[in-house]
Amino acid sequence: MKSGIFGGTFDPPHHGHLIAAEFVREQQNLDRVFFVPNSIPPNKSTEGVSPPQDRLAMLRAAVKNFPFFEVMDIEISRGGISYTVDTIRLLKKLFPGDELQLIIGVDNLTEFDTWKDPEDILSLVHVIAMSRPGPGGAAPAFQERKGVSICNIPLIDISATEIRQRVGKGLPIRFLVPAEVEEYIREKGLYSVKI
Repeated sequence: MKSGIFGGTFDPPHHGHLIAAEFVREQQNLDRVFFVPNSIPPNKSTEGVSPPQDRLAMLRAAVKNFPFFEVMDIEISRGGISYTVDTIRLLKKLFPGDELQLIIGVDNLTEFDTWKDPEDILSLVHVIAMSRPGPGGAAPAFQERKGVSICNIPLIDISATEIRQRVGKGLPIRFLVPAEVEEYIREKGLYSVKI
């Protein structure tokens, strides 16, 4: 079975995440995509980040109607800093027969060598870098890197930061997130203001 690993903060999960994952799944012939919300990202500030259990609940609500998408709570359950290589090693143990592929944004390639054990990651999984049309596309040097392939996805200009700001200003987010996620945000009063 071919399984993609799509990690992130998902605060909140939005249509851009779902569309990107589906394009990668189709183009790479993946049987499923694991969405893995992180506990504490190693390269980002956690100031203002929603509690892990809220992000996990929103992500479960976002993918519940998609049979090829699954949510894995392994980084949140483990706690602490979420290193990709540790998650991959655990998924290898949990799904020993799977061919695992790590899904990242092409912008992550420029800092990939600063990640924990990058060569181990490349030895354990194939890396799929999502590239959008226009500026910020894949650097030619990385297109030739062994263990990395570029997957073109449409430009989907939806940002979790913008969604949080819109909620904080009392603006609608109806077409940016699944209805279940919008309802969860409203019920829990996330991002300062009820919508």
